[in-house]
Order: sequence, then C-alpha cells, then structure tokens
Amino acid sequence: MKIGLFFGSFNPIHIGHLIIANTMATTTDLEQVWFVVSPQNPFKKTKSLLHEFDRFDMVERAIADNSRLKATDIEFSMPKPSYTIDTLTRLSEKYQQHTFTLIMGEDNLEQFANWKNYNKILEYYGLYVYPRPRAQESPFKANPNVRLVESPLLDISATFIRDSIRSNRSIRYMVPDVVEEMILRKKFYV
Repeated sequence: MKIGLFFGSFNPIHIGHLIIANTMATTTDLEQVWFVVSPQNPFKKTKSLLHEFDRFDMVERAIADNSRLKATDIEFSMPKPSYTIDTLTRLSEKYQQHTFTLIMGEDNLEQFANWKNYNKILEYYGLYVYPRPRAQESPFKANPNVRLVESPLLDISATFIRDSIRSNRSIRYMVPDVVEEMILRKKFYV
C-alpha cells in the first residue's frame, strides 16, 4: 500500500488538516494518509503543546469515520525531539509491505534544507506538497521527487483556534464537532 504521512503537532487537529488529508487520499495515488502525531517538533516551542495522548485521541476521534485516514503514535516511543527521517526509517522497517511518502505544506519547502537528512527523505520517500498562503518559491519544487498536489488553499491555524478558546470565542466549524466537544469538556487550552 502507498501511504502518505502527514506529520504535525495537531494541537488541535482542525478542518484544514482534515481537508488536506482527504484531498491527498482521494485525488492522488495514495491509498491511505496517516497522521503522525509528533510529541515534540524540533522547530516549535512546546509551551502551549497539549499532552501527546490527548492530541492523538483528538486525531483518532476526528478521522474515525474515514477508512482512508489513520493516526499513528510511532513517535511516542522514539527519542525527542522527533526527526522526520528517523520516523520514516522506523515506519519503513515496521511496515515493510508499505511504501511511504511525506506530505507537507509548500511553506515548509523554504526550510526543508535545514531538516536532518533532507536529501535522503527526497531520494527514498519523496514529497507530496500542498499549496500554502504566502509560501515563497523554492528550488525543491523542480525536484523530480516532489509532487505538487492541487488542493484548497487554506489558512486555518491551530494558534488562532487556541487563542479563540482562551478568549472564550467559538471554534465551531474550525474543528470537527467531536474535537470541539472534547476540548470544551476537558477544558483544553484555557
């Protein structure tokens, strides 16, 4: 099976993530998209990061009705911070029957050369890249192992959602109903 890996903090998962994952799963040759919930992103501060088990639970609830989408906690047992190449290697060893590719936003191409072993990611896994607002041009777009995938141009941020929660503003329609219910019930991000 060919699987696209969508890495992120998903703090919280929102409709932007779900639209991108579903677009990748339904308009490309990917048979499934796996959400790789990262305990700690080496490029992000962890100050407002919800516990990884809660974020994983929200992802699982958000995708429960879509058999093409799956969540994985593979990074929870790996050294922190998590590096994408190490996770790709671990998944490839664990699921030798599958092939994996990396899904990323066009804005991440700007910093891709700073990623650990980025050249190996390109060579062995490749990238499926979705458009992002205000993304800069990148020489990686011309790489034969980079596939640009037409998808909605979304500018929804988890930071905006967390700020809305702290300000007691509605997050309806920004996150799935099951995620909103969990956030409100457990008083996440307040």
